[in-house]
Amino acid sequence: MNTKKLLAVGTCVSVLGMFSACSDDASPVTPPESYTSSSSAVQPNSSGDVLTSSSDIVVSSSSANNPVPVLSSSSGEGVVDSSITNMGVSEIMYNAAGGSALEWIEVYIKKGPDITDMQLSNLRLDGAVSFNFPTGSLKAGEYVIVTNDVALFNQTYPSLPAGCKVYGPWDNDPKTGAVAKLVNEGDVVDVKLKGEGDVSAAFSNNPPWPSLANGNGRTLVYRGSGNEADPTSWGASVAVNGNPCVGNDQVLDASTVRLNEIKPYDINAAANKDGWVELYNSGAAPVDVAGWELVSKRKNDGKGKTWTIGGTNTVVPANGYLLLEATEAVFGDGLFLSDNGDEIYLYEVVGGARTGLESSLLLSAGKQSSGVVQVAGTVAQGAMATETPGAANSALKAGPIFISEIHYHEDENNPNDLEFLELVNKGTEAVTLVESVNNTPHGWKVEGVNLEFAATDVIPAGGKMVLFNDSLKGKDALLRARYTIPESVPICYYAGKLSNRGETVAVKKPYSFVENGGVKQWYYEISDATLYSDRWAGMTDTDGKGKSLNRKEFTTAGYGYTAWEAKAPTPGN
Repeated sequence: MNTKKLLAVGTCVSVLGMFSACSDDASPVTPPESYTSSSSAVQPNSSGDVLTSSSDIVVSSSSANNPVPVLSSSSGEGVVDSSITNMGVSEIMYNAAGGSALEWIEVYIKKGPDITDMQLSNLRLDGAVSFNFPTGSLKAGEYVIVTNDVALFNQTYPSLPAGCKVYGPWDNDPKTGAVAKLVNEGDVVDVKLKGEGDVSAAFSNNPPWPSLANGNGRTLVYRGSGNEADPTSWGASVAVNGNPCVGNDQVLDASTVRLNEIKPYDINAAANKDGWVELYNSGAAPVDVAGWELVSKRKNDGKGKTWTIGGTNTVVPANGYLLLEATEAVFGDGLFLSDNGDEIYLYEVVGGARTGLESSLLLSAGKQSSGVVQVAGTVAQGAMATETPGAANSALKAGPIFISEIHYHEDENNPNDLEFLELVNKGTEAVTLVESVNNTPHGWKVEGVNLEFAATDVIPAGGKMVLFNDSLKGKDALLRARYTIPESVPICYYAGKLSNRGETVAVKKPYSFVENGGVKQWYYEISDATLYSDRWAGMTDTDGKGKSLNRKEFTTAGYGYTAWEAKAPTPGN
């Protein structure tokens, strides 16, 4: 639900309609049913090394067709204020096994005081699904469930811990009139509490999110630390069907060997067709990957194809690299990877069977390699600026269009403060934000705010563009007056809402498509991307206190807090 915002121009105040802010005016609902029983807890996972996790190669929770590089938890994360109640999401069932329609979200107090009355405190879910919690307390150490189907949940979990609170169903989808559904391709669950202590928890079936949580009988479990919008903070549950109403659940760990860089096979090239796969071992001991399996899961270009690693050189040295040429000698019938982009999983195999440990890499569309790099103390993934087979990776490919300013959390006490994004063209030529691919026009996209550009959208060389929420359409003159935006700077509008806590935002250029049955599946190159956070140290003034994230470094994609600074909003200037 949107909140009314006013835009002041001089001494005149004009109503701009419904602005997409958090739904603090949501009305309470009747308390749902609860169920109680008993169960036993499991011990927390002991692994905490992000670089050895199956989730250390990070992509967004956007569509499975659209690879978006993002980053792992930033070393610039600040300290959480323990004087207020900080909410958390500890477990998500977004795609149950066996075609079951059951979905649920586990919520708890991550830090801070107990909640005396959830309804009076306006505790609610927002984002992927909506739900207002009823009257009643929530105490530290207590885990509660919100589900789409209370009866089905109770049938699936007949033995729950004593006192387990189960609420539901969550609200209907206004588009369908039926109970809302968690989209398997990914979304963000917001837990909101008076605008303070909120959390935005992402989930997705894209790499590197664990495949076992995607319809394969496990839940997605928060590891207990890190940004909840970041895949590195999540893992697949050890327990089949998860462990609702119990915290500190065990998470499947991963091998120290990960996919580090992959060069697609160029099927149209006259020579040098063979691609390659680079593995990296972050452990202190060498690992023999003979018999391990690589799987392509792309919907087109050979989905489900499996290759077994063979050949004479299959040992990944400690803290070192192994380069595997995509040839028949290594992969049997040859590893042919489409340059339209792909989803590649590496599975550990012991005794002829997969162990459940995996690493994955979502290949960007194009003929360049995709891989993992360290950026400002974080781990980021995307298309490489330069191929580096068998060696440390280069910088991420980026530009010419960059994200230059993000005002993700407007000051809710200031009716003139508005959420926006700013883009800049660092190239020497104007960029028309629609590409013609095989005589088919298709617009660039901004992932995270649901925007696809039209043929009339152009950013001049060295110029900027400002993006506002589409509730402000038709108010160009007022917006330009409010922020002194020059007439030469175009203004566009998006349908989504920037998370107040942090999410992936990416600028994507359409590169190619595959058509099946008259339906086009588009693939994209990444021009720029970031995963901002309201916990970046030194930039807390951007979290609802009037300042915005301003870009100060454009040599690579906008990952890490060191690429940004907190300044007064200056869209288009």
